[in-house]
Amino acid sequence: MRLADSHGRVATDLRVSLTDRCNLRCSYCMPPEGLDWLPRPELLTDDEVNRLVRVGVTRLGITEVRFTGGEPLLRRGLPGIIAAATALDPRPRTALTTNGIGLARLAGPLAEAGLDRVNVSLDTLRPDVFKRLAHRDRLDDVLAGLAAAEAAGLTPVKVNAVLMRGVNEADAAPLLDYCVERGYQLRFIEQMPLDAQHGWRREDMITAAEILDLLAARHDLAAVGADERGSAPAELFTVDGGPATVGVIGSVTRPFCGDCDRVRITADGQVRNCLFAREESDLRALLRGGADDDDIALAWRASVARKLPGHGIDDPSFLQPARPMSAIGG
Repeated sequence: MRLADSHGRVATDLRVSLTDRCNLRCSYCMPPEGLDWLPRPELLTDDEVNRLVRVGVTRLGITEVRFTGGEPLLRRGLPGIIAAATALDPRPRTALTTNGIGLARLAGPLAEAGLDRVNVSLDTLRPDVFKRLAHRDRLDDVLAGLAAAEAAGLTPVKVNAVLMRGVNEADAAPLLDYCVERGYQLRFIEQMPLDAQHGWRREDMITAAEILDLLAARHDLAAVGADERGSAPAELFTVDGGPATVGVIGSVTRPFCGDCDRVRITADGQVRNCLFAREESDLRALLRGGADDDDIALAWRASVARKLPGHGIDDPSFLQPARPMSAIGG
């Protein structure tokens, strides 16, 4: 049985949020004072996370599992959760999306648990701008985490960057230079309407086209063939003839909904069939109510079957999801 929707798409990439908590306060995600975190009893236990991942992989055709947050490195049981996923047959590819704080200490144990690679958020190389964006003075910790991930073999190390108008446009080319020099794979992501403050405005967003213009002022970029992209969200471009590449994820202005193969489970056990979905399906209640794996798989498949054809950001009726990104999981 597969996680198919009514538009011919099949979900094979599972994003599992392990916590809604975070140790940064990035302005495109949450206010400086933070948010009201989910009460711990509402979070899935390690065993519940492991069971849902097992059902997804062994019964529903999931081939890649990415652990997210909030900040997943805050989850104490993280190495054990990864080890349980990588022990499955068939073994899924595993990844972790993190802000990098604590990665210098955990990269080795995570690699030993079987984690394949990491995506690390990094929006600037300037300490003052980092502090302005994240409301924390932790840039050195993030850079140390990147280096530790590379040393531990969590490769390819991918770097995610969000540019904000009037804040860090000037960091586009320096970030690319930094990543190319170290062999990291940089991906710029358009700022999306997923902030807790609901302050996102399209006219303030730096678009994919603008990102490419910023990079092209210093580098020669050439588009990589679409056939090599597959269902990946990033459009890839070689840098100065290659082999290095840079990606641009134009979720708003260049949507890729028609090729989407992702499904999400929130830290409190809700299935979201789209990042921008306004409806969820409760798997936690099934887990705690004694449902067997068949019942869970059936409910999961029904949720994905209802997936809409697109996120509808350009539709006048679009409404931002009630949950912010930190509570959904990327």
